[in-house]
Amino acid sequence: MKTMFTAALCAAAVGLLALSPSALAQQKTTKQCNDEWTTDKAAIQASGKTKRVFVAECRGVPVAPRTAAAVAAGKDQFAAEGDAKASCPGEAVVWVNLRSRIYHADGSRSYGQTKQGAYMCEKASVDAGFHAAKTRAGTPVGVSAGGTQGAT
Repeated sequence: MKTMFTAALCAAAVGLLALSPSALAQQKTTKQCNDEWTTDKAAIQASGKTKRVFVAECRGVPVAPRTAAAVAAGKDQFAAEGDAKASCPGEAVVWVNLRSRIYHADGSRSYGQTKQGAYMCEKASVDAGFHAAKTRAGTPVGVSAGGTQGAT
């Protein structure tokens, strides 16, 4: 009885070892997935996938969606613009880049667009240490070259 059990156990172990290399051989490297992305980028993007999501799926790795709701967790930070506007009526709502600590006014190219960000009331963002984005001339948006606040 012991011999049959030992033989069955050995056979199961050999079977698992035989399957392991084939399972590992099927998983692609990041480089292989990046090469596939480069080759077929237009078709993949047309299907609505970002590079990050495509590479994760290609490698068989689960990926958590990167959303403003997942990032915006700080005090006075909101995932939705409407929530921020409801929180500070009569005050400007800005998009804060959580990584660079810069805020972007409504209508700017980066408003609501950075990867790690949230909506905030402008006053709360300044109080939290964020500063206005600078224009190409180096002055903050809404401030004239003489240093006076413009009407924006």
